[in-house]
Amino acid sequence: MSVWPAWEVRESASGVTSWFNVRLAFTDGARVDLLAVLSEEALSIEDVRAEPPLSLDDLAVVAEWIEEPLSEVCGSRLGSGRDQDRESQARRARPAWPRGAEGRLLVAEEYRAAQKEGADPVLAVMDATGHSRRKSLRLIAGARDAGFLTPRHARR
Repeated sequence: MSVWPAWEVRESASGVTSWFNVRLAFTDGARVDLLAVLSEEALSIEDVRAEPPLSLDDLAVVAEWIEEPLSEVCGSRLGSGRDQDRESQARRARPAWPRGAEGRLLVAEEYRAAQKEGADPVLAVMDATGHSRRKSLRLIAGARDAGFLTPRHARR
C-alpha cells in the first residue's frame, strides 16, 4: 500500500483536514486508488477507483483495509482514544446476521414484510443483511428450500 499527501486545509475552529492519495496494489494485478480524508473527528473515503471494479462487499470494507496503515502515516492525528475504541468494539462491514435455520427464517420474515408493504422484497433482504443482491438472492433461495417461503413458481 502506498500513501502520499494530496493537500491540507487548516481551519481555525475545527483544526486541520488532510487529503491523502492511497493505492492498494494486489499480486494479481488488481489495484484500488482512493482519496482518503482525515479530519479531527474521523477518517473517510471521498473517491474510489478500482481495476477490476470492486463488489459491494469489498467496497464496504475498503476503509478497514486502509485505516491502520493510514493511521501509521498520520501518527497521533486520529487520537489514542480512537485506538482503544477500535480494540474494544468488533468492527463489521455489515450487521451481524445469524446463520442456519434462524437466519433463513429472518430472511423469510423480511421478505414477507416487504411484500405486504408493497416494497421490493429482495431490496428489503439486502438492507436487512447488508449483503449484495446476489448473496441476498441466495439467502432467499435458502429460505425457500427450507420451506419458509412459498416455491418461486407457485400458482395462486
